[in-house]
Amino acid sequence: MLQDALGHIWKPLGRTSWYPSILFTSAVIVSRVGKFPVARNQGSLGGINSLRPLFGICNQLLATVALCVATAIIVKMGRVRYVLVTLIRCAGWWPVTFTAWWHKVLDPNPTYRFLATARQLAAAGANPRLIFNDRLDAAVTGVLVVMVAMI
Repeated sequence: MLQDALGHIWKPLGRTSWYPSILFTSAVIVSRVGKFPVARNQGSLGGINSLRPLFGICNQLLATVALCVATAIIVKMGRVRYVLVTLIRCAGWWPVTFTAWWHKVLDPNPTYRFLATARQLAAAGANPRLIFNDRLDAAVTGVLVVMVAMI
């Protein structure tokens, strides 16, 4: 996507067969993503620790989408007798996703819980950025769970 966008500025950067363009755009993306594991400016609760829990729920959302698409393909192919193979697995992701959501957002234990941690940090007068990050993570997780429910 970066190559495509940069190709509007300078045509050679948009060519996916041009090796310098591949190296440049890959280096830009890796340098941006690679900063999360080494981000130390927010303490032990910042950096990748803010994003890692969201990757798990995004993975569950991706699994749900893939299983729903596979189910639709099986039905469209007229192989309805095989539909339980994907439906059972899809139904298995529902409790996993919603349990993970409950634990990460609503559980009162502040050890690794977004809202409980935000409340604890606010009571202690901690860095407002950490409090905002926990609340943002809770909101994003909520949106992802709503997406799973819609699918």
